[in-house]
Amino acid sequence: MHLSDVAIRNAKPTGRPQKLSDGDGLYLQLNPNRSRWWRFRYRVGGREKLISLGTYPEVPLKLAGERRDEARRLVADGGDPSAKRQAERAARADTFEALAREWLEMEAKTLGPRTLRKKTERFEAFVFPYLGTRPIIAIKAADVLAVLKRIEARGKHETAHRVRSECGNVFRYAVATSRAERDPTIDLRGAIAAVSRRNRPAIVNPSRIGELMRAIDGYRGDVSTEFALRLLPLTFVRPGESFLPRRRLLDRCSPNSNPSARSRPCLRNARHANRGEVSPVFANLVLARRAGIFLGRRDLLAHGGQAVGWQLCLLNLRPVCSREGEC
Repeated sequence: MHLSDVAIRNAKPTGRPQKLSDGDGLYLQLNPNRSRWWRFRYRVGGREKLISLGTYPEVPLKLAGERRDEARRLVADGGDPSAKRQAERAARADTFEALAREWLEMEAKTLGPRTLRKKTERFEAFVFPYLGTRPIIAIKAADVLAVLKRIEARGKHETAHRVRSECGNVFRYAVATSRAERDPTIDLRGAIAAVSRRNRPAIVNPSRIGELMRAIDGYRGDVSTEFALRLLPLTFVRPGESFLPRRRLLDRCSPNSNPSARSRPCLRNARHANRGEVSPVFANLVLARRAGIFLGRRDLLAHGGQAVGWQLCLLNLRPVCSREGEC
């Protein structure tokens, strides 16, 4: 005999749980606390099992019958409704953010702190707000493309390509750990605009070099950028070597150095010394005396405080010359 809504509403709780059967393994359990739960009883491999299909009236009689019929079809095909539900719950726990942070933790063993921080910040700024809470197995190529288009709309084309590549790494990690079926970012090749790179040739015209020097002298932006711009023309080092030095790399020239440069500060080759090595080509870079005066001007640091980056090594360096005319 099948249940009806009238019979369910008229049923009164007693001191013991009651079972109101609807047939084919479905029944409504009426508890003494007046809660009403739909249950479905079935057998798999000779063992009886039971799953919940929701509460009444949130799950009405018709919907409960549909869920029962779906579970019966799964059992008939050799499946297990309970095992399927557990797998779905596990998939919901494997969100994109959880997998991404797991992958970042694995990458931390080989990546430098600065690179790891940048990758993490890209995920937190561009991906997690939109895909972070979603099960990774449910994310499609169109979902990732929508994220990339938002980045492109802000003019960050190179960042969009980096994010696509890093998302692909997360998806491939999920596939390798049996938590995703495939990498949807493969379908996005060519879906976002290519990064246009422009050749920036060296300045060889003396008049244009003068323009550059005047522009550097008039720059009043970030304190670390100002220091780097002013120091580079006096050292002719690569840009990377201008921000890698630490305080221990700045020193006076040794007595064995060129006598004309003994009173000037020296900068050991930062690219090699930062790795604990010394370049076989040159070990010291003798700074110009004007650079010594510049490095000793604490007023240039005053407005920025202890700014981040390479200029931390310059805070306690004294000027080499007392008057600019001596240099």
